[in-house]
Amino acid sequence: MAALSEINVTPLIDLAFALLIIFMIAAPLLEQSIPLILPVESASPQLSADRDFESISINQEGDVFWGEKSVSKTELSDLLAEAAAQALPPVIHIRGDASIPYQSIFTIIDMVKEHNLSEISLDTNVR
Repeated sequence: MAALSEINVTPLIDLAFALLIIFMIAAPLLEQSIPLILPVESASPQLSADRDFESISINQEGDVFWGEKSVSKTELSDLLAEAAAQALPPVIHIRGDASIPYQSIFTIIDMVKEHNLSEISLDTNVR
């Protein structure tokens, strides 16, 4: 009787594909159960010296500020339209108090995007 010189790898390939399918199904389920901890920025932001920027701030009460000036949503829309009309539109820095709901920030981001201002920066605390 001749010695067997080949190993049958078909069962190993079947096992590998079965494990691959199991991990493909299980991975998305594991990601949804992970608690979310938002990162804190650890480096100082780098501002481009040749670009202008405008700052939109939202305080704890939900009041909106353009720079240091308190504005209504209508006035903010007008100011964003003026900024968008510039030859080189400014970078928009959005600063929101940590205690306000996310929706307040996204409402402002939507207003900025409506005026085709695409360069947006969300300011955070620097460690």
